[in-house]
Amino acid sequence: MKSKRANWLFLVIILVHIAVVFLLSMAGALIDFDIIANFLLSEGIIIGPAILFLLPMRGRFNEALGFHKIKISTFFMIILFTFLVMPLVTVLNALSMFFTDNAIASMQDDIVGVSFVVMWFLIGIYGPFCEEFVFRGVLYRGYKTSGKIIGAVLLSSLSFGLMHMNLNQALYAFAIGIFLAMLVEAAGSLWASVFCHMIFNSIQVCMMFLSDWMVDVFYGGELGDMQETLTNESLMAAMSVYLVIAAVTTPIAVCVLAWIVKNENRVEIVRNLHRREGEAGGYLLSIPFIVALVLCLGFISLEFIL
Repeated sequence: MKSKRANWLFLVIILVHIAVVFLLSMAGALIDFDIIANFLLSEGIIIGPAILFLLPMRGRFNEALGFHKIKISTFFMIILFTFLVMPLVTVLNALSMFFTDNAIASMQDDIVGVSFVVMWFLIGIYGPFCEEFVFRGVLYRGYKTSGKIIGAVLLSSLSFGLMHMNLNQALYAFAIGIFLAMLVEAAGSLWASVFCHMIFNSIQVCMMFLSDWMVDVFYGGELGDMQETLTNESLMAAMSVYLVIAAVTTPIAVCVLAWIVKNENRVEIVRNLHRREGEAGGYLLSIPFIVALVLCLGFISLEFIL
């Protein structure tokens, strides 16, 4: 898939998302969507158009996506990498909360009201696979055909952030997208980012259910909405602590990436990526992406207006 076609795919995903939100808001009480249906639909909106765009490739899906085997030692280093980037993600999450609410925290009551196994599968397995399939598989590899590797990393990550359609998730998802794209190149396989994303989300699910259990056990389930009482001062204090931690763990995460490159025998391949930067001479940005960008920013701005 070429970069222009990738931009068209991103625009279609955003248009479908906005259309579904509009139709559901118009339907109102006629359609009762629980949290399970919401997650299934939201990820279906992403992966559905991507599969349709790949249909002309027929049996060459793996060629288009890059699902290659990785070493077991690489898998364990991916686990370490995931934990090392989490402090930086926490900092960006806290930073966005000065301007908007925590999107995931606002859904926590609905999430913990469902079976842990069900929510772990939806958030920890199904969601990451769909999102990596599209953003580090179809879109990133499509943008790479332009020959602009750094631009491909940034644009696929920006698309990933904007897709969440809220400022809170958009900020830290953009950073996560950069790390995931780098991980794909380090390991030479889309499975690397899939596993990392699954581990990250699974940890978040476990923390939500654990915190809910602790509130029930130690506070009798009457702690209240912590987000409402969270002050700017406490946010700043938490962000400062995690910023110090991130200053240590993030460089180590980069070193882990370098280790994965060597472990997967991709040193020369990664070096050649830099050397061939821009050789293909293609364009990354096109009208479809600009239209999608404007639509996303307009949709995100609604949370401040409404």
